[in-house]
Amino acid sequence: MTAATHSPLFPQVPAVPDSADAVLEGLDPEQREVATALRGPVCVLAGAGTGKTRAITHRIAYGVRSGILQPASVLAVTFTNRAAGEMRGRLRQLGAQGVQARTFHSAALRQLQYFWPKAVGGSLPRLVDRKIQLVADAAAGLGTRLDRGELRDVTSEIEWCKVTQTIPADYPYAAAKAGREAPRDPTEIAHLYAAYEDLKRDRAVIDFEDVLLLTVAVLQDRQDIAEQVRAQYQHFVVDEYQDVSPLQQRLLDLWLGDRDDLCVVGDASQTIYSFTGATPDHLLDFRARHPGATVVKLVRDYRSTPQVVRLANGLLAQAHGRAADHRLELVSQRPSGPEPGYTEYTDEPAEAEGAARRIRELIDAGVPAAEIAVLFRTNSQSETYEQALADAGVPYQLRGAERFFDRPEVRKAGLALRGAARFGGNDSRLDDVVDLPSQVRAVLSGEGGWTIQPPAGSGAVRERWESLTALVNLAQDLAAARPGATLADFVAELDERAAAQHAPTVQGVTLASLHAAKGLEWDAVFLVGVAEGMLPITYARTDEQIEEERRLLYVGVTRARERLHVSWSLSRSPGGRHNRRPSRFLDGLRPGTTPTVGRSAGSVGGVERGIRGVDATAVPRRAQRTPARCRVCGRTLTDAGEMKLMRCEDCPSDMDEGLYERLRAWRAVQAANSGQPDFCVFTDRTLMAIAENRPDSPAELSRIPGVLSRKLRSYGAEVLAICAGQELDGEIAVD
Repeated sequence: MTAATHSPLFPQVPAVPDSADAVLEGLDPEQREVATALRGPVCVLAGAGTGKTRAITHRIAYGVRSGILQPASVLAVTFTNRAAGEMRGRLRQLGAQGVQARTFHSAALRQLQYFWPKAVGGSLPRLVDRKIQLVADAAAGLGTRLDRGELRDVTSEIEWCKVTQTIPADYPYAAAKAGREAPRDPTEIAHLYAAYEDLKRDRAVIDFEDVLLLTVAVLQDRQDIAEQVRAQYQHFVVDEYQDVSPLQQRLLDLWLGDRDDLCVVGDASQTIYSFTGATPDHLLDFRARHPGATVVKLVRDYRSTPQVVRLANGLLAQAHGRAADHRLELVSQRPSGPEPGYTEYTDEPAEAEGAARRIRELIDAGVPAAEIAVLFRTNSQSETYEQALADAGVPYQLRGAERFFDRPEVRKAGLALRGAARFGGNDSRLDDVVDLPSQVRAVLSGEGGWTIQPPAGSGAVRERWESLTALVNLAQDLAAARPGATLADFVAELDERAAAQHAPTVQGVTLASLHAAKGLEWDAVFLVGVAEGMLPITYARTDEQIEEERRLLYVGVTRARERLHVSWSLSRSPGGRHNRRPSRFLDGLRPGTTPTVGRSAGSVGGVERGIRGVDATAVPRRAQRTPARCRVCGRTLTDAGEMKLMRCEDCPSDMDEGLYERLRAWRAVQAANSGQPDFCVFTDRTLMAIAENRPDSPAELSRIPGVLSRKLRSYGAEVLAICAGQELDGEIAVD
């Protein structure tokens, strides 16, 4: 499932834009502002469905294509392998190959593996994928028995400690301060945490969080290594910035050093991972930390209909807290659609059956099953909907469960396909099949037991069939996109997708928790179980926790493109007491309820420029180099010489010849006094640009390419005086 599920798995690749200016075509005004703000700190506040990925990938591509950014010097970081892979794909389509797009952990691991022999010596310790067994062993060593639920909760607490940089001894105080409800006595968890760290050390292994912690330690302790990393990466883009943890922010600060070429993108209203240590404070405080930052707000919603957007805006209009103070008021760009539906059921099985019945109707009306999702608050709600969909004959897939390429049936199928690709000539099953889809079906039918017709019922057997069917569909799409593709090509495609965790789309309705649905979208979304005690969840007690639950519902609403249906049940089981009521978040929004007093409208789209002073020290770095356009014809400039002149070579010049000669004479004196060549003061091109532009302030002078901060401080006053026609002491007279 991708964010663009309308597309086939192998869509036709659009033509690469033929110029830097062509990269900007099709962007709305705010997206264009993002794409052309290439220097200094930039903060993009992007509402749901507003095209943030489009804006930042076009920004990187425009910078590369216009010659402002070197591809190898750009590092774009996000939070999932899939998002990073999508970003790399878009950049390739825009002609910006060579840009690094990775997750925080992937980028850190790559650096750690490279520098570990130099910084520490030997090989990097083995990375464990799952820490829960280590936690269990640590608990056993202390004589502590944890059931399955406690084991999972204690593991989560250890992860939270590490991303918030909390040591074992400080856990009880830190947990109380953060308002966390510890699954066991906080002192006991502190002992378990310490035992876990000791066990890792004894076994010479590291975990996921250690990758960031160790990279931070190396960059802090070894200035030479930090400088080497900073020499490599000079421009940073961070997606989903509202989800950054204190540890990730610390790593980002070390990557940056004292520079400020940073673009961050986020939406405080989509902060739903605070339980993992994520905090929107870094996003909300960005302008305070970078007073010269450009802030661009994206509010044009290209995903959802006006009816869906109205509900989303209404949810946030009733929100409280700091994130709510910075919310964005979305404006739908799509045609009108149906109003969201609201249904009350007597019990959960009836709710599931009602959703399955409506989904069956949508599919019969022509809506693809892969364009429909059922979203719920907790994974425990899934089973009822699995059974209801199976009973209705509706195919489905579970998202957020075991990763696709880690499933036993997928691993077994991969081995069978690899063997057939290598020794297929000796496989009688392939004698009478020549096209790729038929070969894949033959192999999976023999080795994996795949059948054309789905099995009856739900559960593991149905999930296994859906996984293998996804491989069959992938083969069909590959054959359609590349008619000559072989079984070996298909295996290579699977290997590439497995490395990037880019699972093929299962042709079924998606069942997912609201957390797992983040970043995805569907034509039709069913939000189920929207009742008190479930949304907000029972254990959400503080104001901050309640507001995060509201944001979670907001994320669910904004997953829908056209159709949205919200439902709840009055009891858990048939015949049970009707002691449930609809979620408080729906008060004033669903028909028949009294509107509450809303807040003032949220922020509208637009651009806020950084604070600019008139002296050299107040001129922000972003003013030093910006995307260069010819000031005569407006074309984007890519030639270094033309960029300094700020015009095409063949466009007419309005240079003041007398001023140019005075500047050349002044430069000769400066060069002689400092004992360096003339061009080390200013090049001829820079002097020509000054003579053509005739700046009358430090800010105007700083915008001329070649006039860097150091030169502005050293020579700015005298250059401006010459431009103003003033005589300088010691200046050589020009005839």
